[in-house]
Amino acid sequence: MGLLFTPYQIGSLETANRLVRSATAERMADPDGRPLPPLTELYEDLTRGGVGLIITGHMYVHPSGKAHDEMTGIHRDDLVPDLANLAQTVHDLGGRIVPQINHGGMNSLAETISEPMAPSAIDEPFLTRPAREMTPQEVETAVQSFADAARRCQQAGFDGVQIHAAHGYLISQFLSPYVNQRTDRWGGTAEKRMRFLRDVCSAVREQVGDEYPVLIKLGMEDGVEGGLSSEEGAGIVAALAGMGIDAVEISGGLGGWNKTLNVRKGIKSEAKEAYFVPLAREARRHAELPILVVGGFRSRSVMEKVLDDGFADYISLCRPLISEPDLPNQFKLGLKEKSRCLSANNCWAKEAGEGISCKCPHDRVLEKLKG
Repeated sequence: MGLLFTPYQIGSLETANRLVRSATAERMADPDGRPLPPLTELYEDLTRGGVGLIITGHMYVHPSGKAHDEMTGIHRDDLVPDLANLAQTVHDLGGRIVPQINHGGMNSLAETISEPMAPSAIDEPFLTRPAREMTPQEVETAVQSFADAARRCQQAGFDGVQIHAAHGYLISQFLSPYVNQRTDRWGGTAEKRMRFLRDVCSAVREQVGDEYPVLIKLGMEDGVEGGLSSEEGAGIVAALAGMGIDAVEISGGLGGWNKTLNVRKGIKSEAKEAYFVPLAREARRHAELPILVVGGFRSRSVMEKVLDDGFADYISLCRPLISEPDLPNQFKLGLKEKSRCLSANNCWAKEAGEGISCKCPHDRVLEKLKG
């Protein structure tokens, strides 16, 4: 039968199965970051579709870190009632939901931030514009903003919180030797570059206590020369339990010019699936924490093998659940063995008010196959 539809535990959080909706930028919030009705409907569909755990799209912890328009906010206390409605909706349907909290840093777009900031001043062709170096006070403010956001997660009744430390956003930037050229206590050696993450985790735990589940999405390597290596990433993984982290989701980091590091197109065979599993395998050697792994999963057989081999405890899905929110139920009922996702990256909103949605021509593809 396999492990995919067996329960598992992350700290005090128990899930009914091992399928996770990985954080996906939904673009379904108003200008203040308040979630709009389509976001509630999306989470309803995912819960009814049988996913074991929803990790929300990244929510910004401070106005200076709003990465893009229509991003959900968790930066103010007056947002808690609206966020609580999201949590309650999922709970009423028997689901589990954890917000991902984030600061965009240098990857905050001009549509939201006039002057982006980063651990160090940086101007690279892969960025949309230069970013200035953060002051020590701004670093401290960012740390406290993550902690306050985690407190709001708890107040809103969510089942835990996930800290975003991947994909070249602020924490990922601090961990990266390519971006972090600071000479103070937050930069220099690998241990000093880890200081910002340590401070965030410590401040989060101070706000939510010891029992509240705290997860992290970690960019375990940058994929660029001079960036975070997988060896250094493994060292971070080894330190996570000591930071009070309950589970780690393995993904990629900075990416830079390597636009396919975190999101790959054309996954048409099982051999191209599960592209972050080698990193998860390495992570398993360095930590006993529950491991979630994302990265191109399409086939149930591949998912089951990763779990059976012990390389991960959860399978995280992004694009397949945009295309088919009920994919978990289809797997469980034996109606399908592989997602219909074409890996064409046609999910993202092309205009305001649209939100994420599958735009691939599945009907035409099926007609072509039948013909």
